[in-house]
Amino acid sequence: MTISVNRPAPPVLVYDGDCGFCTRSALVARRFVMPAGGTVAASYDLDLDAFGLTMDECMEALQFVDSRGRVHAAQDAVAHLLLAGAPWWKPLGAVLLVPGLNAVAGVLYRAVARNRYRLPGGTAACAMPAPPQQEPQQPERAA
Repeated sequence: MTISVNRPAPPVLVYDGDCGFCTRSALVARRFVMPAGGTVAASYDLDLDAFGLTMDECMEALQFVDSRGRVHAAQDAVAHLLLAGAPWWKPLGAVLLVPGLNAVAGVLYRAVARNRYRLPGGTAACAMPAPPQQEPQQPERAA
């Protein structure tokens, strides 16, 4: 059962509710990481405009709205969620924001996101949409 939430007070973790892997991961985050008073919600249960988010952004990456109302996506969302959580999570969140390590975390995040349908709890609905294909250009012929 889902509860419709329009504009909860931050912090808010926004995930792809159509993806089984994302839903299971969000439940783990709610139970073990999210600070008291925080909200974990599927993107379709929220008024995304109220947070300055689009459905496309939420389908592409995890979103975290921090206590100041700033929006963080992908590996930065994970890092800021950890920073907002219990004290034992804060060092890991800080490490994820270190330049260089943040770039590596981004590569890993995107690899997981692309393959989430293959992970435990994932289904075909979890697959990321394929990027648009460009038409191959024909070489010009000399007259």
